[in-house]
Amino acid sequence: MSQQKRTESRPIVRAEDLSKQVSSPDGPLDILQGVNLDLQHSETLAVVGASGSGKSTLLGLLAGLDLPSRGRVELNGQNLNSLDEDGRARLRRELLGFVFQSFHLLPSLTALENVMVPLELVGHSDARILAEEWLQRVGLQPRRLHRPNQLSGGEQQRVAIARAFATSPQLLLADEPTGNLDQQTGRKVIDLLFELNREHRTTLILVTHDVALADQCSRRLELAEGRLLQVSGC
Repeated sequence: MSQQKRTESRPIVRAEDLSKQVSSPDGPLDILQGVNLDLQHSETLAVVGASGSGKSTLLGLLAGLDLPSRGRVELNGQNLNSLDEDGRARLRRELLGFVFQSFHLLPSLTALENVMVPLELVGHSDARILAEEWLQRVGLQPRRLHRPNQLSGGEQQRVAIARAFATSPQLLLADEPTGNLDQQTGRKVIDLLFELNREHRTTLILVTHDVALADQCSRRLELAEGRLLQVSGC
């Protein structure tokens, strides 16, 4: 069996007994409790639940942006608990792409420069050329020299999507990507996100409160008060 097939046969994301507890004036507070999950390459997963149910906490733990109080996360077979902060950051650069509700573009940089940033961080020699190509792909090449405050919300999110896909990530994490957009603009952004995801066979974890959006994913994970209610889908 080839190395690629061996790699793709194991889950790209595995969470075991994943829990997060924080201190509060009233004592320990459980934000997330005992979540277990296996996600295979190219699957799409919607994480749903009411506000405060632990969705964003789960996403942060899966990305290694925070460490669990109990349990562990493996990304592509690598136990995040075994890595220091620099090691987790390096793994994120190599493996992950992010799309956030608030875009998280650098305000002093142009659209082109924002897309170039992750490419330069991984040492890509053709960062500018690739960034130009990705902005063309999302329909923003004519506005490549505009800064974020010169772009609409939908345009900023398209820049963020181009930036997320530019390094060919194996895993894309999207946290309420349409939360700051009107319905029509949000629909266009989501259509673009799923189109690119299908083309590049990227594994997608999407945090959303939008039921129609969640229905576009092959699987759904529902949280309530930090507990896993169910995982449904194929």
